[in-house]
Amino acid sequence: MDKSFALLKLVPGFFVLLWSTGFIGAKLGLPYAEPLTFLLVRFAVVIAILLAMALALARPWPRQPRQYLHMAVAGTLLHGGYLSGVFCAIGQGMSAGVVALIVGVQPLLTAMLSGSLVGEQVTRRQWLGLVLGFGGVALVVWQKLEWSGLGLAGLAFAVMALLSITLGTLYQKRFCSDLDLWTGSVVQFAAAAAVVLPFALRFEAMEIRWSGPFLFALGWLVLVLSLGAISLLHILIRRGAATRVSALFYLTPPTTAVMAFLVFGERLSALAVLGMAVTAAGVALAVARK
Repeated sequence: MDKSFALLKLVPGFFVLLWSTGFIGAKLGLPYAEPLTFLLVRFAVVIAILLAMALALARPWPRQPRQYLHMAVAGTLLHGGYLSGVFCAIGQGMSAGVVALIVGVQPLLTAMLSGSLVGEQVTRRQWLGLVLGFGGVALVVWQKLEWSGLGLAGLAFAVMALLSITLGTLYQKRFCSDLDLWTGSVVQFAAAAAVVLPFALRFEAMEIRWSGPFLFALGWLVLVLSLGAISLLHILIRRGAATRVSALFYLTPPTTAVMAFLVFGERLSALAVLGMAVTAAGVALAVARK
């Protein structure tokens, strides 16, 4: 077996593992900074690193203004809309479990839209897998659902995150599959920062309590999430169907639950373990090729 092909087979697993750590990093960092301020600092560090690497490696930049526009739109959705939606929903008092459940509709919504937007056909087996996967996610987060903090603003932010990650994945698949990972990511994160900045200036004090835990969370989110997981996501979208890629997001809540159990000592119930098994079975059906 070709070594590069063998490494590509490992990409989905690494992506799920790295992406799931984002919720842990956010939980560590948000007590020290407001959501949008935290995101802006994260974006600034990521842009600086990516720009330096792109220049050092002499990576190619887009040649046409249309390419910059497509990358900016995808970046605004994938980074700006999704992350700010999740962070602000939690900041409005909505529980992480409810947010995860709402955003968990993303693979189903992607499947519904993939036919008309990117020309992908979803089989009955995949639909069954997607439904099972969502049911498994619901079981995993069920005991963490707290409806007391459910308000219109929080709900709007969670739905914004759902729509952003769904449309961003499809837009990336259709218009940005050939982007260079280094220069393309610079454009995408810069566009996301440009959109988030006015809202942070308007609605937040933009104060940060610099501390060891905050710096650790920031470094983790920059290196592991923004540089690692996002790069793997680009590779998956480029090489796979949007529906199959989206199905992998179902594995995030179960993986995060295990991490929270190991890192924070959070309870892992039998219902959650059952949900993990159901989710794994659903994802297996959704991503399996004929």
